[in-house]
Amino acid sequence: MKAQDYPPAVQELIAQLKRMPGTGSRGAERLALWFLQQGRNEARNLSVALLHAADSIGTCPSCGFFSVRGEQCIACSDPTRDSSQICVVEQPTDVLPIERCGSFRGLYHCLGGKISPLDGIMPEDLSLASLRERVAAHPGCELILAVGSDVEGEATALYLAELFARADCRITRLAQGMPAGAGLGQADAITLMRALQGRHSIS
Repeated sequence: MKAQDYPPAVQELIAQLKRMPGTGSRGAERLALWFLQQGRNEARNLSVALLHAADSIGTCPSCGFFSVRGEQCIACSDPTRDSSQICVVEQPTDVLPIERCGSFRGLYHCLGGKISPLDGIMPEDLSLASLRERVAAHPGCELILAVGSDVEGEATALYLAELFARADCRITRLAQGMPAGAGLGQADAITLMRALQGRHSIS
């Protein structure tokens, strides 16, 4: 006798949802059943939103943050931003915690990762060429290294400090307030504000 199970279409939906970060088998199952129980409209709305985002959203050609495809992001297109400060982060998702603390009005640059030889990520895999161009275009700017304080983040910060040691820029690093071994996503607004205000020169 065959054991009762979900129809193949439901199993496929669960399998796809399980691929999402932080979603296990039970969580994916609950999401799949919730959508099925809401009817066709919820499923249609989700699929339309997903397709629209996938078709229309890309990365900012200047900093690498999320933007409408082919256009600059809100920060890079804002003429009131301080272009003499470039805050370097690992991922686009690291921008919003800094923005939400409300104490930084400069620009950003998303590296697209951090140096991690064990994971096969080397300096050439990061967005460094465009960062060099931006620094050259803003002589005397401040390069704020807001990468994580874990081993890979520290290695990335040291590499960037050496890379731009002879460039016409001031290099600083987020200081007090950032807990050891943590990334920007784990810090609250006050911690980030103090870290930005207490940054120090490393070159």
